[in-house]
Amino acid sequence: EVQLVESGGGSVQAGESLRLSCAASGFSIDGYTIGWFRQAPGKEREGISCISRIDCTTFYADSVKGRFTISVDSAKNTVYLQMTTLEPENTTVYMCAAFRQRDDEVVTQYTMADVRLYNCWGQGTQITVAS
Repeated sequence: EVQLVESGGGSVQAGESLRLSCAASGFSIDGYTIGWFRQAPGKEREGISCISRIDCTTFYADSVKGRFTISVDSAKNTVYLQMTTLEPENTTVYMCAAFRQRDDEVVTQYTMADVRLYNCWGQGTQITVAS
């Protein structure tokens, strides 16, 4: 079964850090673009970061640039999102997603944001940041 499972969410104080994990099973993340998204109640799903597994290009939303870092551990078939200096506004559900990237496909800032590209989604993990 193809599956993505997030972990690492929780409750923290403003200014603290968390690292989210996105563990893939049933497929190898090599050749896939992995994205991190978040969705607050009543709002659209927002792409905040993605990484191309073909050339390791990374992209970040302006709102998280400089504070969040996406990385990959191929041996563990896992993608991480290191989040620092968390703010109360970051409180929401975070989820990872994947799609198989064609060899000739270029990942761009628009790839990060286009939820329609991703066909495998995790269930999400809640992050709560107290002020």
